[in-house]
This record gives sequence, structure tokens and C-alpha cells, in this order.
Amino acid sequence: MEHLYEKLKTYAEGEDYPYHMPGHKRRLYGEMPPEVYRMDVTEIDGFDDLHCPEGILRDLQERVAKLYGAEESFCLVGGSTAGILSALSVALPEGGHLLMARNCHKSAYHAAYLRNLKVTYLMPPLLEEFGICDGIRPKQVQKALEADPRVQAVLIVSPTYEGRISPVREIAEIVHRYGKILIVDEAHGAHLGLVEENVAENSCQAGADLVIHSVHKTLPAMTQTALLHVSGERVDRERLRRFLRIYQSSSPSYVLMASIDNAVTLMGQEGEGLYEEFLRNFTWLTKELSACKHFRFLTTKESRTSGIRQDLGKLVIHAGSSGLTGQQIYDILREKYHLQLEMAAGEYCLAMFTVGDTQEGYQRMRDALLAMDEEAGSSNCDHGKLRAQSAEDERKRSNDHVIREAWDMPAIKKTLHETLEMPIIKKTLCEAWDAPWEEVALSECEGRIAAEFVNLYPPGTPIVVPGEAFTKEIRDALLRWRDQGLRLRGVAEDGECKVRCLLKA
Repeated sequence: MEHLYEKLKTYAEGEDYPYHMPGHKRRLYGEMPPEVYRMDVTEIDGFDDLHCPEGILRDLQERVAKLYGAEESFCLVGGSTAGILSALSVALPEGGHLLMARNCHKSAYHAAYLRNLKVTYLMPPLLEEFGICDGIRPKQVQKALEADPRVQAVLIVSPTYEGRISPVREIAEIVHRYGKILIVDEAHGAHLGLVEENVAENSCQAGADLVIHSVHKTLPAMTQTALLHVSGERVDRERLRRFLRIYQSSSPSYVLMASIDNAVTLMGQEGEGLYEEFLRNFTWLTKELSACKHFRFLTTKESRTSGIRQDLGKLVIHAGSSGLTGQQIYDILREKYHLQLEMAAGEYCLAMFTVGDTQEGYQRMRDALLAMDEEAGSSNCDHGKLRAQSAEDERKRSNDHVIREAWDMPAIKKTLHETLEMPIIKKTLCEAWDAPWEEVALSECEGRIAAEFVNLYPPGTPIVVPGEAFTKEIRDALLRWRDQGLRLRGVAEDGECKVRCLLKA
């Protein structure tokens, strides 16, 4: 069977002169690697058309569907964003009613805006020990569907950004019992279900109607590569193709499609061995880190009561009794040990491991965390000195005792839990996002209606959505996160922190 990346390589090394796009004509310009230019072509003879595949791209998508256990699969070059936009657009009519997990990616909210959807939220429970969102429970979905039969589709995230996997099979059975469509944003789970030793099946195997995978997040593929899978009779396939043509470029990158081909071929042929090595290395790392006296880590054991699991590869590093914040752990690992993590939050940070990691990567993380944990227990520990300090950092550090007192563990749990309560919705997302607004000081926003999203990025889960009211708890949480130096999106820093609120009537 011919593979796309092999065909591109053959064409690049052949004698055909390119009287076609792209404009670089497969020649080297600037500092870009020449191999990228040579494999970057367009829909010429023999290379098929992603929006009407009949040859090599159709074969690729059929191999993808077989590998993941879907009836039909589509390659995406616009990331999971294109998949989520398309999935929600096909599953719901304009003005339709969506039951959606609150911790969904911002692209789901963008789809709700574009399609003027009515949204009811599933609020993820808080895993209080770590201060993160847990997976959605089946009972939550059933209760919500019982309460409002007008819901037409359900969207959940599994695994979550921090690796919490919901019991999708049980959720799918409930959703289908009510005659609804289940969409699973499984962007962080492209590795699931590909080998027998995996911690969980993927959502295609579990019975979901539409499943979105970001190939680049957990498999060896280039950024912006993704997949959309569809199964069952509930989804109009031709309508789905229409929305894929709308939301994706009419000039899809063959370099990205070849990267998808390379990744899924590799996992199909060598996945067992790669995953076995990955499992062995990650298990070794977590066993070694169990010696830490201050830092804490999520385990991969399944909860007997909820069925929620922790995905392999997502190393959630909680500050525990170290006296550090998540951002400080992140900064120390980057600046002293040259280890770049995925993200930092209030009391934890996240490191991601995949089949692409080397033994050196595991060893360096183990050595750094054990050394930091030991230093955290010493009497002369001062991790703050390990970071380069700006004038603003110095000011924050001088008030550190005040911030720490306000941000003790009980306060973290309380604040995060209250920001995850059902929001006070005053206007629909579509109404509020298009309405006139003004900037209001963050300290004075209580009771005002948001005109813009506010979130911590990453992961980007909204704290406030346009049309929702700022509560005292949300305002206080934002002020604390600002003082900790976390990255807040939707909060303007211009002398005084401000947020966008709708103009008062």
C-alpha cells in the first residue's frame, strides 16, 4: 500500500518541474529546512483532494478509521478546532440546544456563537486534593437529560487537559437511550485504544457518535494535525463533509497530511513496542517520584465509585507542602533544570510524556523533582532566588507572606469550587459577544455582565463566558491568580487590571 509521505518524497526527488502552487517551487528559501519545501505540494495529479478523496487520501482515512475503530474518519489540517466546529455544526441545527461540559475547549464556545446555540452546562466535579476538574460522571449526564428533553447533543472532554478520563461507554449508552448525539473532544487522547495494554479504550470504541483527536498532542505528528471520526446513523455524513469544507482550508497542507500518515502508520506497525517502552518508562518515573516528601502526583488507578481514570503520560505535579506555587515549580524546572513543562496553575503544573520521550527525558525529570523536593524540606530553602526577578516580581515577592496566607489550600479548594458552580447567565453568548461594552476595573466587576471570555491559559477553560455575571468569588479568584503571576486571558493589564463588561442599560 502506498503512503502519502513516501509518494511526496518520490515526487520531490523526481524530474517533474512544478508549474503549480506553492510559490516556493520546492526550492530552499531563507532558513527553512529544504525537505519541508520539497514535500509541500498542492492537489496535482496523483495526490488526491482532501475535500473529495478518491485515491491516496481516501486510503489514508480508511486506515485511520480501522486503527481507531470508527466507521469513517477524516484528516484535519486545522487542528481539533476544525473538528469541533464541524461536529457541533452537523449535530445541531442553528439555534439548537447543546448540553456541554463547562471545561470544553474555546472552539466549542466559538461553535456555539457561530451557530447561535442554547447551551446548558455540565459542571465537572472538582478533584479537591489537587484543585483540578475531574471527569464528567454518567449520572450527571442522565440527570441533565431527564431535566431538559430539548437537548439535542451532548459534548464532553475526555481525557481532560490534566488527563482525567470519563467512562465514555456508559455515558454513550445513556445519551443514546435518550436519542441524542454524543460528541467527545478526545483531543488529548489520540493514543488511547491503539494497543491492548492501554489504560483505556478510545471513544470510537466506546460508542460515541463523533470523536475528535489531536494527533500532534500525544502522537509523533506535527502541530495542527488532527482527526474527526464518525460512527452510527445519527450523523448526516454528507452534511458533515459540507462543514468540513467550510471550516478547513481549500488548500490543505500536504506536509501536515503526510505527518498524519506517518504517525498512524508508525502506531499501526510499531505501536505495541513503542507503548510498551512508554509504559515501562512512565511507571518507573512515578515509582521513583513516590519518594517525594512534599510534592504530590496523581495516580493512574481507576476510581471505584466514579469510574474516572487518570491517563498515562500526564504528570500532574502538585506543590503539596513544598511552600511553592505551581508557577514557581514551572519556573524553577525551566530556568534551573532546562525542563520546559506544558503549563502551570495555582498549585500545580503539568508535564506531558508520550511515546516520543527518551529515557534521558524521564531521568532528568526524576532527578530535578527529587532534588527540588529535598531542598523544599531544608531550613535554608529559598526557591524564589532561582528565578530571574523583574521589578514587578520583586514587589510580589516582598508581599509573598500576604499572598500565601490568602492562598492556603482550603482557600484554593473553596475558590475553585465556587468558580465551577453553575454560572449566572444573563444573556446568550451570541447576544453578549456582539453587544457594546466598556472596560471595568477587575476589583469593581462584581455583579457586572461579561462581554469577553476570561480564562487561565493554558488550558483555556472559561471562568466567565460573555453574558455571564461576575460574582464575588470569581472576582476574588481572578485577583489572586493575577497576584500569583498566572496567565489570565481576557484581563487587560494597563496600569490597573480591567475586564470587559456590557454597558449598563
